[in-house]
Amino acid sequence: MDRIYALNLRHLDALSVIARAGSMSAAAEQVSLSQPALAQAVGKLERNLEIRLFERRSAGVRPTAVGLAWIIRAERALRYLTQGVRLVRRSARLAPLNHIERRVSMVQLRALVAVEHCSSYAAAAEQIGLSQPAVYRAVQELQDALGAELLVRAGRAVRPTDLASRFVRFVRLMLAELRTGLDEIAAGKHGVGRISIGTLPMARTVFLPDLLARFAQEHPGASVEVREAPYGELLIALRHGDIDLMIGGAIRHPAPANDVEQEALFDDELFIVGNSAHPLRRNRVVTIQDLFAYPWAVPALGVPMRRNWETLFRSHGVEPPTPRIECGSVLVARGLMLKGEWLTLMSLDQFLFERQVGALAEIPIEGGVLRRRIAMTRRSDWRPTSMQERLAVMAREMGAERTRLLP
Repeated sequence: MDRIYALNLRHLDALSVIARAGSMSAAAEQVSLSQPALAQAVGKLERNLEIRLFERRSAGVRPTAVGLAWIIRAERALRYLTQGVRLVRRSARLAPLNHIERRVSMVQLRALVAVEHCSSYAAAAEQIGLSQPAVYRAVQELQDALGAELLVRAGRAVRPTDLASRFVRFVRLMLAELRTGLDEIAAGKHGVGRISIGTLPMARTVFLPDLLARFAQEHPGASVEVREAPYGELLIALRHGDIDLMIGGAIRHPAPANDVEQEALFDDELFIVGNSAHPLRRNRVVTIQDLFAYPWAVPALGVPMRRNWETLFRSHGVEPPTPRIECGSVLVARGLMLKGEWLTLMSLDQFLFERQVGALAEIPIEGGVLRRRIAMTRRSDWRPTSMQERLAVMAREMGAERTRLLP
């Protein structure tokens, strides 16, 4: 079981109260627990986390360095939960709920996240290892505590309301913050840590492998998860806290969401690409009109690469042709280029290996190539561990190196 689900929300909040009060007795009164119960709760947390949270002194208690780092993570996590509950209550036109950490439990939140993901009580129960009645009861208790309906029946499936999906996002961010706190503890004790990266086609062939090789050499104890998916899916994962960084997408204007930040890494050149035996390869000069004679495979409308392709034609004073195939898969596009006289628009990294073996080649056009700016995207309120921040710094350094090599 994920260790974070063994944590008690009320006890996490009590840590902040103890740190501010400076004594167990003063804190116990504020959190409505007896002093022995509070001391027992802190002791249990210390055993579960395998750290010492407070230094006990005759004048009171004070957080240790590692304890303070964990308290900061716990406070951030509980703020996410408070934001989510505030959203639910406001949408239902209900009064705010104080001390939500005393009203809901990890079991209830875990059950809701699982059902929202699986759209089924049975599948959710199997996923988290509880009985179906236990999952159903936990979700019902959570709905009662929040005062709002979160799930509705849709035939045999269970569909989350829009409000539930928005609330679950904050719950996921809370869980991600607690996992990051556990990673910080592990890094401090054993030099290990976890990072999750979302990557897009432009970065995954050359830039990201180079980055990961450098990072792994510097941090042999780090564990890096790389997730490949379309931009929209990765953006959702980033905003939900399921991944820490997204690397490789073109900068979006305007920004895709108000809670993420895009940081330019490097400028990337785009090339018209075709089979190495393509008829246009025999032309001394390729004009924009020559490109109308051959079929194109390009991404769908709205994708930055599609807009770059349209700009290629419009910058020469003509409207782009109708593409024969709309496809966002680089693998499919490369396969098409090998099958005939197809054309597409790609970064050099995206067909580097086929170029090296003489299968695909760029087709120079009169007027030169296009450039786009490649970004690293993170949540605006992301508080990285030192290991995560180091990977981001290395990405910036490599991006700067790459930019200096451009003509």
